[in-house]
Amino acid sequence: MGKLSLANIKKTVYYLKRNGLRETWNAARERMAATEHYAPRIFTEQELRKMQEQAKAWSLQEKESGREAPFFQILVPAYRTNPQFLRELTQSLQAQVYPNWELLILDATEGEEVCVALEEICKALEDAGEMKGQVRYVHLPSNGGISENTNAAIPYLKEGYVGLLDHDDVLTPDALYEMAKVILSAEGEEPVMIYSDEDKWDGADRYYEYHRKEDFNLDLLLSNNYVCHFLVMKADFFRELKLRAAYDGAQDYDLVLRAAASILDRGGSPEKEICHVPAALYHWRCHVGSTAENPRSKTYAYEAGRRALQDFADHRKWKAKAENLKHVGFYRLSFESAMEELRERKDLFAIGGKVLQDKMLAGGRMAGDGGVYYEGLKEGFSGYLHRAVLTQDAEAVDLRCICVREELWPLFESIVGVPYVTRKLEDGGRTRADIFDVTTLPAGADVKALSLRLCKALREQGGRILWDPEMIVRL
Repeated sequence: MGKLSLANIKKTVYYLKRNGLRETWNAARERMAATEHYAPRIFTEQELRKMQEQAKAWSLQEKESGREAPFFQILVPAYRTNPQFLRELTQSLQAQVYPNWELLILDATEGEEVCVALEEICKALEDAGEMKGQVRYVHLPSNGGISENTNAAIPYLKEGYVGLLDHDDVLTPDALYEMAKVILSAEGEEPVMIYSDEDKWDGADRYYEYHRKEDFNLDLLLSNNYVCHFLVMKADFFRELKLRAAYDGAQDYDLVLRAAASILDRGGSPEKEICHVPAALYHWRCHVGSTAENPRSKTYAYEAGRRALQDFADHRKWKAKAENLKHVGFYRLSFESAMEELRERKDLFAIGGKVLQDKMLAGGRMAGDGGVYYEGLKEGFSGYLHRAVLTQDAEAVDLRCICVREELWPLFESIVGVPYVTRKLEDGGRTRADIFDVTTLPAGADVKALSLRLCKALREQGGRILWDPEMIVRL
């Protein structure tokens, strides 16, 4: 059962004010029905030693090849940081099994509060013989906000990767090891960005809400910053993009959106150049003032996120409006209609919706083997981390609710076997669309097989397939 807490009660009240009683009732039912069975991985000493030995072997192999092993600079903007938080953060870096790193603390606190605390922490580590890597402290002349304070690291950047870490969060001991493994195992060019799964942490013994992320999915990113923590980026790429103070509160989201845009601008593929580590390498501390625990603590951040998304759409020259969804921190790029979206977005070859039967999800986004995402989810429920109500790229979508780019109708007919005849979508929510009239298929047609074959052919032509859960067909 979902955890009953003061924080969750506050979230429910806030949701009620935004969305009304019916939506709140559905959300509460779904949350209370959810179960949590999660505990972070605890490594044995033997496992840690094995990773340390592997890291040493990597360094030797790279040196023999005339290269340097991956180097990470962890950037931490600080302002009046609780010394205990800083101590735990520093200790999490000292516990890394991968040795090639530097911690760079950029402190905007007036006076010497953080400086004194850091000196005490480092001295304690040195006295215990546990000091590793390098900890660099930079006292900033003024507090320019999180983006400008982080950008102050740029003159100190070396070759390699930068990692972004909040001053009250911590990394798992294998975090940099896993990032290095991805870089060293890359075929061809190194990835420009890598991100991992994450969880939430109460600052003591409880870890919860494991965030199991997808590999890079552009349209899911255009719904929310699911990338978030832990993120590392090539240092020269970060130096080029920087953080933008106008988007403080959502500066990480803005950074990732602009990274994807930059890759697309030069004709690259963010799906190939941005990598995902499917393990929780980041513990996001939850306390009263944190966004993770209290969404209303930084409502400005969600508005900054919406503006960052609008900026992305404007940069792509899409005639779309970035809108807030009922769930805080989640968004939607709305176009006049599905056909208009296909005209505006040359990367999209088809848009599919969801199919409901007996008020449960029976079709929609599909995996390559035909499995249906969110299958059986009740109408009105939003699914794991609200993903069932978010636009997202798909391997395949259901023919019973599909809209295909007009110039690809001949390809459609060659695969499906009937002309592309349309009908009006009856229940489109905010999405108006003319979808394929599935009644034109011959009796006994295998809709799932045809859906998979068509979508595979569309993807082989180089296009994306978008799943839009606000396009709805009821059986």
